[in-house]
Amino acid sequence: MSSFAQFRLSPSKTRALATMGIETPTPIQARTIPALLQGKDVIGQARTGSGKTLAFGLPLLEAVDPRRNQVQALVLTPTRELATQVGGVLDEVGKRDGIRTVLVFGGRPIGGQEAALRRGAQVVVGAPGRVLDLIRRGSLRLDGVKFVVLDEADEMLDRGFAPDVERILATLPRQRQMAMFSATVPTWVTQTAARHLHQPVTVRVDPRPEDIPSIEHLAYEIPAGTRLEVLRSLLDGRGEGATIVFGRTKHGVRKLGRVLQGFGYSVAALQGNLSQNARDRVMADFRAGRVDILLATNVAARGLDVDTVDLVVNYELPESAELLTHRVGRTGRAGREGRAITLLAPEDMEKWRQFERALGRQIRRERWAAAGSRAANSGATAAPRVATSAPRASKPVPTVDLRSLKLYQRIPASQARQMGQH
Repeated sequence: MSSFAQFRLSPSKTRALATMGIETPTPIQARTIPALLQGKDVIGQARTGSGKTLAFGLPLLEAVDPRRNQVQALVLTPTRELATQVGGVLDEVGKRDGIRTVLVFGGRPIGGQEAALRRGAQVVVGAPGRVLDLIRRGSLRLDGVKFVVLDEADEMLDRGFAPDVERILATLPRQRQMAMFSATVPTWVTQTAARHLHQPVTVRVDPRPEDIPSIEHLAYEIPAGTRLEVLRSLLDGRGEGATIVFGRTKHGVRKLGRVLQGFGYSVAALQGNLSQNARDRVMADFRAGRVDILLATNVAARGLDVDTVDLVVNYELPESAELLTHRVGRTGRAGREGRAITLLAPEDMEKWRQFERALGRQIRRERWAAAGSRAANSGATAAPRVATSAPRASKPVPTVDLRSLKLYQRIPASQARQMGQH
């Protein structure tokens, strides 16, 4: 059995991994770490939860000189949650060598992040918009960067983020090492790689059969105007585990949260307009089981590792088949079985056919019975437990308390340990 000793990492990093309870490299780590330690550019593709963070994080930290008080490594992520998780892992592994990691993203005052940068940092992890803001303000200098990573590269290089990412890459030194990691590598990723990476090593890891998450994905064809009624039936028939319900827009998720709370469900909403502190509170409540149902936009489709999610409901379709893959990947984690259910109203059918063509497979589809009570169809959802009592007491959808905002937060070691296998 292989171990991290084969990579000849510094003793402090080996001890950090042992403290985090990580002993054996995953396939993506075993195949990409040697190439990155040799200074090669890498494109890494592996499923969500396969250990991509340490796959690029360990070589990145080995490349950093803690004696140089300047930014030497940059990791760009599409969401604040993923930035927090990546930053937590890098901070936990690198702090023994005196390597300081600073997180930069919107939702927190920029002044606090500027102050953290002034205090000194060798690694910056952040979202493109805030990174670009800091560059323009002269608060973030990247002329000393020698290692750059695009995490979830497929979204980073899609139309929404691509212009900011390209502007950031243009400010970096020409002589640098670069890595792109993602669960999916569509055409635009390889096109950008050809411009920015030098003879990259491409690693695609197909999971072993025993590593493939056990997820039953079922699509229900529902009559027009019944989306909420069907969702309530599914929630009433869910099991004991946590549930994530994905909506399409921030406003829609907020509205759905208010409606479900009115019916007595224990829900919290996670969407882009929340401050980072409010988002942290939502996730803390969800992880701890104080909230049973998380309503989310695509902000939660990437970078959220919550092992107790038993059910994912696509209340509304995402924008792409790739995002659908990431949404469904929120369940069936850490060896658990998971269920995913997608609701298809008549107006969704053409988009769904496009998704299936992009995925290269058909997902089992059933017609939802229009008549009967809300629980009439619950028996068809992979044997859920039908609720025998009233829904648990609801909690208010979190709101932003500006007085509670913190300027900078170091990631707790306990959280970093949970995220080491991202």
